[in-house]
Parts: sequence; C-alpha cells; structure tokens
Amino acid sequence: MFAGPRVVRRRPLLRAAVVGGTAYAAGRRSAQSQSAEASQDERLSALENQQPTQQPPAARQQDAASESSMLDQLGQLASLHQQGALTDDEFAAAKAKLLS
Repeated sequence: MFAGPRVVRRRPLLRAAVVGGTAYAAGRRSAQSQSAEASQDERLSALENQQPTQQPPAARQQDAASESSMLDQLGQLASLHQQGALTDDEFAAAKAKLLS
C-alpha cells in the first residue's frame, strides 16, 4: 500500500470558478452595451422629435425658418458631440438623418 501524502484534487473547483467568473464578466459587458444602445436610441429620438417653434405664413419664410432650425439642430448635435454625449458614429448618423 502507498503511504504517501493524500492528494486532493481541486481542479474542478478552480474550473468552476474560472467559468463562473467568465460568465459574470460576459453578462456584465452585455448589460452595459445594451444600456448604451438604449441611451443612444433615446438621445436620437429626442433629437428627431424636436419641432421648430415658429411657423411663418409665407413659403419663403418657411424655407428660411427650416434652414435656420436645421442649423440650430446641427449646432445642438455638434455641441453634444463636443461634450462627449454622442460618439462619432452617433453624430454622423444623426447628421445624415437630419440632412436627408
């Protein structure tokens, strides 16, 4: 009979800890990306829902007002981008949508 020290295998516990930690990190990253996408959608929809406050009676005045409101919205987008509220991709998408 072998009289050496008893070896206890701990690899199953170590493996479970590694798998559990990896799953936790992946779930956390997934939740963060989903919340970032949701906040991006909210910001873009808020920008899309902004309406010009004045409706001039003449067609010429309407064209001038729509251009100025578009410039105002572009200015708002640029300020949000400079503040870091919008990423480069979000800014490009919102600007393209506004100009189309």
